[in-house]
Amino acid sequence: MQDRGTAAYLAEFVGTLLLVFFITAVVSVYIAEPSAANPNPFIDFSVIGLVHVLVLFVLIQTLAVASGAHFNPAVTAALTFLRQIKPIDAAIYVVMQFLGGTAGAFLTKAILLDEGKAQNYGAAAVSDALNGKLFPGMVVEALGTFFLLWAIIGVAVNPRATKDWAALAIGGALGMAVMVFAPLTGASFNPARAFGPALASGEWDGFGHFILVYTAAPVIGALAAVIVYLTILAEPGEKGIGGAEPVG
Repeated sequence: MQDRGTAAYLAEFVGTLLLVFFITAVVSVYIAEPSAANPNPFIDFSVIGLVHVLVLFVLIQTLAVASGAHFNPAVTAALTFLRQIKPIDAAIYVVMQFLGGTAGAFLTKAILLDEGKAQNYGAAAVSDALNGKLFPGMVVEALGTFFLLWAIIGVAVNPRATKDWAALAIGGALGMAVMVFAPLTGASFNPARAFGPALASGEWDGFGHFILVYTAAPVIGALAAVIVYLTILAEPGEKGIGGAEPVG
């Protein structure tokens, strides 16, 4: 494992801040509220998904060298399980991610105070398409995080992987999952991304609901991805991903 330090912690704060800011800003601007004149407004989730792809791609390309570019407590939990990061560093990462996500959401609120109010400044919520139900919301958030971690482990952690396209593959995995799942749960897949706008708007979709759907489910999905990937790739009697010892 590599030792992390101040630069890595600051990178996680800045990266999560920018990730959450751009996501909550695009949600605030592009999602229209139904009205009497337009009861079913068209929402272009492809634009929202593409923003996820591009911002995560840029952040990984620029900050991975400093911190590994987690920007997500569920990612940090999974990589701690894989022994890619020490538990004490992981705990500091998670604190910095929540602080960054909060700062990003409040930056959106400061810039889009009126424009973003109707969308709770990008706060995630289980939609009417799932009847606001807890379990389907958890499944969606877990599946989306599973797919994100599947990409991260496959292209960035696996020592046999070709890493030249890692940033685009990871950003693409997030963007695709957002295009599919955003109409159902807001497609957070990241407790820090969910926490920031919920705090900024005061809309938690029910606090117990929030904890299970937007905090527990992503961590469960991330750890499930680790277990399934290890099961598929590890050779009998060998350790780690791809039959290799975990890399730092």
